[in-house]
Amino acid sequence: MSNMKALLRTICTFLILIGIHNQAFSQDASRWQLTNNGGIAWQVKSGDSHMDHMEMSGMQTSAITTYGVENGFLKQKILLVFPMLRLLPNNTKSNLVQEIDRDTLGRIKINGQEVIEKPNEFRINGILSWQSKTADGIVITHQLYPSTSEAAFVDKIELKNTTNKDVSIDLPKVELSYKTDADKGVYGAYIIEVNSNKNGSFNLKANQSIDYAIVYTGRRMSLDARYISPEYELQKRQKLIDETLAQLVFESPDEVINRAFAFAKIRAVESIFSTKGGLMHAPGGGRYYAAIWANDQAEYANPFFPFLGNIEGNESAMNSFRHFARYMNDDYIPIPSSIISEGVGKWNGAKDRGDMAMIAYGATRFALASGNIKTGRELWPLIEWCLEYSKRKVNNDGVVTSNSDELEGRFPAGKANLNTSSLYYDGLKSAVYLGKELNVNPELLDNYAKQAVELEKSIETYFGRTVDSYETYQYYMGNDVLRAWIATPLTVGIFNRSQGTINALFSDKLWTEDGLASASGSTTFWDRSTLYALRGVFAAGDTKRAMTYLEQYSKRRLLGEHVPYAVEAYPEGNQTHLSAESALYCRIITEGMFGIRPTGFSEFTLTPRLPDDWESMALRNIKAFDQSFDIEVKAKKNKLFIKVYNADKVFLENTVEKNQAIKVHL
Repeated sequence: MSNMKALLRTICTFLILIGIHNQAFSQDASRWQLTNNGGIAWQVKSGDSHMDHMEMSGMQTSAITTYGVENGFLKQKILLVFPMLRLLPNNTKSNLVQEIDRDTLGRIKINGQEVIEKPNEFRINGILSWQSKTADGIVITHQLYPSTSEAAFVDKIELKNTTNKDVSIDLPKVELSYKTDADKGVYGAYIIEVNSNKNGSFNLKANQSIDYAIVYTGRRMSLDARYISPEYELQKRQKLIDETLAQLVFESPDEVINRAFAFAKIRAVESIFSTKGGLMHAPGGGRYYAAIWANDQAEYANPFFPFLGNIEGNESAMNSFRHFARYMNDDYIPIPSSIISEGVGKWNGAKDRGDMAMIAYGATRFALASGNIKTGRELWPLIEWCLEYSKRKVNNDGVVTSNSDELEGRFPAGKANLNTSSLYYDGLKSAVYLGKELNVNPELLDNYAKQAVELEKSIETYFGRTVDSYETYQYYMGNDVLRAWIATPLTVGIFNRSQGTINALFSDKLWTEDGLASASGSTTFWDRSTLYALRGVFAAGDTKRAMTYLEQYSKRRLLGEHVPYAVEAYPEGNQTHLSAESALYCRIITEGMFGIRPTGFSEFTLTPRLPDDWESMALRNIKAFDQSFDIEVKAKKNKLFIKVYNADKVFLENTVEKNQAIKVHL
């Protein structure tokens, strides 16, 4: 009993620290439920108190909406971010930002009385919405969403009279503005405005409705205000959602994972910004916009975009590599970790984090999956440069040195870390596949292949250790505690320590209710390492355990207390919905569960990991390798029946052993 009380106290303290207020709950409890229309819903209980926050993005703006109830009454505020309205000094976080509390914008009156809303339901499906019903019988429905193309965010409100009597409605006139000084902006003075699209008194007859909207916009003072149509912006947002949901569809008996995968696609593609340096996929989180990173974009998101076929995603990926390529040089001074401020600046605060290995890894996988020789040729000089840089950083023990890793010194990484060498290894392997498609000098490709073989041996010799009784890896020389990133070798096909590594990952030393702790004994977690681990465990063939923890993680992120996407970290960042983490979630399915590994412009290996209690699973409308095709996997006695096809052709139809890798030619 004392242990249970301690656990509940820990959970409550954790939720208060991250700003999510609710009563103590069990791990199996779900605040949200799946809905029949493909979304999720929270049915608000009388007197309930719970707050959450969710990010939504468009080409010119992003908004983090904090929403929920206190003692049953609505509470809502919006953090607006305008990434292309740059402040001085023009660094990574110099986005124009403004937080606006909904309570400051005036209240609707019904029959002369101000309405303080008591929502009965919240819903999410790429759009955040909620519904209230007043004592007068008026149903109030909110839909919140960003414009897909304008620097605008909309709260679209419908009031419907469900009674048989006329009702008087007073809509407040909202005219709020925030102006900045000209000497504080890269482009001079800016203005953020909040306006209602109508106001005044209206007689609402029985069963009639009235629409009302509050529109949040930002612009340069030197430009005229643009008219924003709430309905038109809603249709554009819905079109983006529908198109995204129709591409790369995951079908399985587990509807929670299906839905989490669908939602992750939305978050992955919406966070792309139209900057003066071209399209840039950016993390978000209220801080990271109009910029790219070697890990978030090159390593995490870019290899995923060809499978989804989103043209903005693919263009943003190419654009990121173009920006990195600008910094290639004959002296092999490292490419910066991040290209910031719409492409005009750089950030290299943590020095070399293994960024060249990240870029080579991501660029080779992206090029192969794109299935486009022109893309491959454009990226090859960058890939070759990054591989050569990494080769020059190999120490006498045969592994790659770097100043830090992607955690940028938050945790020790030594002079050479496991993550960097693993990514370099995969980059070498992929470069061999890509180089053959491009007719690159065979001698160079032979050297890459030999380097990969030697590096795999060195990874085992240098990093392979017994740590805390587990036969796994020391993350760096002298590291004596388990680290979350010991999973990386599993994601690149190095399995000689898979059993001990999987045991360590899922032990009470590392696994927590929120996935992997960054290090044994730490309360810090970053979802990215958990997402890597789940992908790696599937790849290693331990499907049963991978499914157990994927189900747990997916339910918590989609239906728990902070929804509906993968998050960045805790305690840092307040669990913001950084977009590349959602791409990593999708890669658990594509690369982990289905085992898709690009090996050419029109070929890949496929190693399906169908759970024992599933009869089938499928990926439909895959857009990779310059094709559109489906993959179906079905249980057939103790084997698997696999079909890869599209409307024009069956590429593969075969029955194989479980865990067998097969080659697919399109």
